[in-house]
Amino acid sequence: MDTLVLATRNAGKIADLQGLIDSQPSLDGLRVVGVGDFPELDDVPETGLTFVENATLKAKYAADKLNLPAVADDSGISVDVLGGSPGVFSARWAGRHGDDQANIDLLLAQTADVPADKLVARFECSVVLAMPGGELHSATGTVDGRLTRNQRGTNGFGYDPIFELPDGRTFAEYTAAEKHAASHRGQAFRALLPTLVRLLG
Repeated sequence: MDTLVLATRNAGKIADLQGLIDSQPSLDGLRVVGVGDFPELDDVPETGLTFVENATLKAKYAADKLNLPAVADDSGISVDVLGGSPGVFSARWAGRHGDDQANIDLLLAQTADVPADKLVARFECSVVLAMPGGELHSATGTVDGRLTRNQRGTNGFGYDPIFELPDGRTFAEYTAAEKHAASHRGQAFRALLPTLVRLLG
């Protein structure tokens, strides 16, 4: 097989995975394509209760529909004092999917009275590989940190400006290369890489 479908329309995610694939000589020639290349694919509602369930829904749908191996990821931020929320609702925490600023504003408002030492949070990403025929493989990456009181940095997206890592910087203060090396998504995809090599190499 020379095609791996990544269940996203995000060109940055496609380029990141292609870069990871290209680093493996045994995967030479494997091309990563997004779902935008397949007009017959619908967007899959994220109805799962966990990140891995949502990633599985998306990967399995693409693999079944296209008869190609497909990878999907789902990720979000979990805040301890909010019982793990926003979690799988991270992208639509304030109501509208993908409104990063509204999501940040709501999360900051919900934690405004929480002592700084209790603002423990983590980013989590689950990635799933679905093979034609139903075989599934998954990997997870997590990054521990804490929420800040104010936004800092201009890089990244989502909750990056209010997620501080142990080195004192937010993800939005990391360069793209630094974030890719340290991020939950990067960890998850790197953890899946040996499976990709075994099955597709």
